[in-house]
Amino acid sequence: LLDRVCAKAAALVAGQQNGQVGPVIDDASRDRIVSLIGASVAAGANVLVDGREWASREEGSWVGPTVLMVNSVDDPTMKVELFGPVISVLRVESWEEAIAIENASEFGNAACVYTSNGAHAEWFTSRFEAGMLGVNVGVPVPREPFSFGGMYGTASKFGDMDITGSGAMEFFTTRKKVTTKWGMPNSSAPVAASCAAAQEDASDKANFAGKM
Repeated sequence: LLDRVCAKAAALVAGQQNGQVGPVIDDASRDRIVSLIGASVAAGANVLVDGREWASREEGSWVGPTVLMVNSVDDPTMKVELFGPVISVLRVESWEEAIAIENASEFGNAACVYTSNGAHAEWFTSRFEAGMLGVNVGVPVPREPFSFGGMYGTASKFGDMDITGSGAMEFFTTRKKVTTKWGMPNSSAPVAASCAAAQEDASDKANFAGKM
């Protein structure tokens, strides 16, 4: 699997058409990503696919697809969100070890598992501690009406709600509450109740209504 990932990553080309890898947002982002790759190498990582040569392109801010085989959970690329085309691979001995590493991260935005077995997917998704979970989907951003957002108690969650979907609707909505109380019906009013049921139950009652 790793060999296939490396082969596909190495075959990708720079550009902004379908199937191509576009630039990162700016030069500062490019420099940060390249620096983190270098820090990972300095920490002992093995570069399986190196995209740093793209950074020398004259127009735009580019970083090519990069695959790193890291040797520790303390690797620099395992501690931050890179926001670039970099995969850091760490071999583990068990599923439990993988879950422990994932859930120990200060971030809790997303987690995913690749598998062809539904039971395996269930095992991982029931144990991940992240706000968005994917099965065979590397960037598991949910569709409407579900919201994009991380897990409470992590560095991926700010405020009281998510930033899209129902969370955004709640954030940008002002609820208007109307509480009314009516006295006894006035028989001389044009809208006086005429039905017998209404006349029989003409006691003073409160009515609660609201709208958004």
